[in-house]
Amino acid sequence: MTYGLSQAGIEVLGGIDIDSACKETYEKNNPNSQFILADVTELKEKKLQNILKLKKNDDTLILVGCSPCQYWSIIRTDKTKSSKSKNLLIEFKRFVDYFLPGYILVENVPGILSHKSTSGLESFVASLEKNNYKVQYDIVNMNDYGVPQSRRRFSLLATRLHDKPVFPVPNKNNKPTVKEFLGEMHGFKKINHSNQDSTIFNHSTAKLSEKNEKRLKKTAHNGGSWLDWADDVELKRLRYRGNGFVDNYGRMSWDKPAPTITTKFISISNGRFAHPEEDRGLSIREGATLQTFPKNYIFPNTSLTISAKIIGNAVPPLFAKRLAETIIKAHNHG
Repeated sequence: MTYGLSQAGIEVLGGIDIDSACKETYEKNNPNSQFILADVTELKEKKLQNILKLKKNDDTLILVGCSPCQYWSIIRTDKTKSSKSKNLLIEFKRFVDYFLPGYILVENVPGILSHKSTSGLESFVASLEKNNYKVQYDIVNMNDYGVPQSRRRFSLLATRLHDKPVFPVPNKNNKPTVKEFLGEMHGFKKINHSNQDSTIFNHSTAKLSEKNEKRLKKTAHNGGSWLDWADDVELKRLRYRGNGFVDNYGRMSWDKPAPTITTKFISISNGRFAHPEEDRGLSIREGATLQTFPKNYIFPNTSLTISAKIIGNAVPPLFAKRLAETIIKAHNHG
């Protein structure tokens, strides 16, 4: 989000995260923005004000909340760990009420809308409207905003400076696909699984087990799935129990958007994350590119798992830029 806003010309003063693993990546790519390592549930409004020298009721101030509310995700996983962060929107509301900025931007999982009462969204919007903010929110597919993946997210924009809400306009006639971003013509040379790239390009891939390598060799190029090798006894068992996800172990298609790039995109068993042709999963740089990070964006962590987590959890910079351009246009032209 910081990088995308900055690319549009917005001065991002700082970003807050509880995960220290994000610090080096954030600072190397956003040298003019301050990384604040903090638990937002314990961070006080006055302290943030002093750290970033913020003003209350500042028409040019944008408060951005990208709380990782996996608790409200539709993915059926154990919610025990994510329950600790399920009320982050409510925590964000504290800062909104204190600063009353000119603009508010929220990006989150779609489930926050379907659970709008318990997630805090309902009371959050009501509070904004009570403070004379014009609010617009929706579930958007970022493929409609130039991102080459089918990525549905909840987005909200609010302002107290205008008579009507502001929101980016989608372009449903231009849906970028995998082949417009990946492949040799875009600088991605052919590699094997377990490739180690120590350069900034970071074209590194996870190692496949012998079993998964054999499975992938049987998977049809350009969109094939595990149904191509359904004679595998283990997968037959899963299929008949109704637990098999067709996308798991599947290949991406050149002529379609990529699936949602998650924190597990380097693993072929966690989604349709296999290369369209090569017998491997996505590299760190390929996942980042599908998230619209530029090729000179640095992921200094040597751990593939940590880098994939940072990439998968990110707001695609191109979408963040679109949000910023919408705000700038509204602010300059009323």
